Amino acid sequence: MAQTGDDWAVQAADTIERVVTGVRDKTTVPIITVARVLVFGLLAAVMGAVALILFSVGLVRVLDTYLTGPLDSHARAVWVTEAGLGGIFTLAGLFLWTRRRTPQ
Repeated sequence: MAQTGDDWAVQAADTIERVVTGVRDKTTVPIITVARVLVFGLLAAVMGAVALILFSVGLVRVLDTYLTGPLDSHARAVWVTEAGLGGIFTLAGLFLWTRRRTPQ
């Protein structure tokens, strides 16, 4: 049974589409996925760093304000606040330092 010209053209077009789709799925899709992970990961890291900095600044300001009353001067409240938070951040950093993984 001989094939007509229309059937052959449809089969050729389907084959080309299948090959192009297969190549795209094996090359472009993984690259796009990696690019999205990098972009969103970087964005999350930057936003997290900004949030941590703003939280730290706000915490220092709140503690400076509320410690001025119990302590005799504003200068002492600032010193106590910065020393206390510095100690907390130092301990947190030391804890994270002990949890690091060394390269094999």
